[in-house]
Amino acid sequence: LNKPEWYLTQVLMWIGNHSKFLDDKIQPILDKAGSSVNAGLEFSRALVMLILEKLAVDIPCLLYDDTLFCHLVDEVLLFERELYSVHGYLSSFPSCMHILSEESCFQRWLTVEKKFALQKMDSMLSSEAAWISQYKDITDVDEMKVPDCAETFMTLLLVITDRYKNLPTASRKLQFLGLQKELVDDFRIRLTQVMKEETRASLGFRYCAILNAVNYIATVLADWADNV
Repeated sequence: LNKPEWYLTQVLMWIGNHSKFLDDKIQPILDKAGSSVNAGLEFSRALVMLILEKLAVDIPCLLYDDTLFCHLVDEVLLFERELYSVHGYLSSFPSCMHILSEESCFQRWLTVEKKFALQKMDSMLSSEAAWISQYKDITDVDEMKVPDCAETFMTLLLVITDRYKNLPTASRKLQFLGLQKELVDDFRIRLTQVMKEETRASLGFRYCAILNAVNYIATVLADWADNV
């Protein structure tokens, strides 16, 4: 259960190792017979169906172990990425995202994603470098003087989007968007709490860093507004 990468990698190897044979030897036979079947894709689809069966058995066994469950989700997302980008798998075919979208599994994924995101936010705001810009010495890069915590937070949101963007249904994506909105609001509250501590020094370093953080986050969210 703690090594899903073993069978996921094995399947990717089988797909890669057989592609030349399927393209050179099997596809011409299908083409000659007037069939519209793509040998390579059908081979991939059959192997993915085996993975779906395997996941359906494994997931209930590790649903409440955060570490194992997160590891499985991470490995499945890496597998899906390679399957589509390297091997040309079709989005209309069955995929692991259908398994991750099933109610019990999906709700667990959301819960764990939120838990780890909040932990990340705790650590980024308690860091000594939280209010310092990574690029403070490079003026042409650092026009907005973005503090490290704001940049890390927006990267966190971007990573979450990257993880859920291939979910098969809009309703599931919207639930993840709801999580992201919660995180933005949580970050806003945290910034407000820090700002209240700094009101006596409104021209102080940290107070200015908070204003820069808010400006940066608002600007990036506006840029993302066109992303359906």
